[in-house]
Amino acid sequence: MKKTFQLTHPIIKPARLIEAVRRDVKKYLKREKRKSLPDGVDYWDFDCKFGPTEVKAEVILASEISKRISEAEAESLESFYLEILAKPGYKNPKKL
Repeated sequence: MKKTFQLTHPIIKPARLIEAVRRDVKKYLKREKRKSLPDGVDYWDFDCKFGPTEVKAEVILASEISKRISEAEAESLESFYLEILAKPGYKNPKKL
């Protein structure tokens, strides 16, 4: 998912737009995690970027997405860019 979300709308209030963004992100993550894993892969991991624009986007953890959306709402941004790309994840073997 590579998308610029608009937080301004002539009719819809910003709080409802934020809820819609959170719902879209949650649905996307669930859909990607449901996909079957390739051989040798332990889980789906995600590369994420967040920023006011695509150029200014910085790398974040998937667990920070909600916090960053809240910050964008607090800063009253008109829009923000969010990129979430699924990648194979591998567990590190435990050392004995």
